[in-house]
Amino acid sequence: MDGAIGHCGYSVTARTSSKNPVRRCGWARSDLAIQYHDEEWGLPLHDDQRLFEFLILEGAQAGLSWDTILKKRMNFRAAFDDFDPQVVARYGRQKVRELLDNAGIIRNRLKIASAIQNAKAFLQVQKEFGSFDAYVWTFAGGNSVAGADSRQIVPRPTPWTPPARTEQSDSLSRGLKKRGFNFVGTTICYAFMQAVGMVNDHAVECFRYAEIMRMVGTPARKR
Repeated sequence: MDGAIGHCGYSVTARTSSKNPVRRCGWARSDLAIQYHDEEWGLPLHDDQRLFEFLILEGAQAGLSWDTILKKRMNFRAAFDDFDPQVVARYGRQKVRELLDNAGIIRNRLKIASAIQNAKAFLQVQKEFGSFDAYVWTFAGGNSVAGADSRQIVPRPTPWTPPARTEQSDSLSRGLKKRGFNFVGTTICYAFMQAVGMVNDHAVECFRYAEIMRMVGTPARKR
């Protein structure tokens, strides 16, 4: 999956109790994953610093599980100055050495170098468009769109697996690469789009699917 955060196996089985079942995307199994699923994943995000955080975490996750990133997320925030792109863009050799010695994060030299380069590219996008948010959301038409699961027949006989990429993620990937970003292949970009709510890829049976579509004030629409 090009190193992307994979939320696969969309069987909806998690429940809080027999009397009050909560239908939830099947990938949310651990306590951390359930909290992330219920509170963040797929919720439209427009804060530049948090968008930068997800961009870096998506790249850091390449080849690893998302649970691994969730467990290290607070360590990442501390190590990367709460993902302030202005600060990260100024990291030098000493800071890189500190990061490589930090067992609380993913100690990969290429990923660390990518985070610094991406911070520089991020600042350029902010300078050109006023905010990274203004730029990146153009790839979703400015509003959250319903994911591919909205096309499926419910109930389904087998779990649904979301796509690894779309034409929109292809376009976002090309755009970011042209602007100097690294670790932004199309599947990483699609995972980013899922995470920050550019696409609502919750299973249609999941309680968050309808909640998010109500939040954005639009009926679920297909791409």
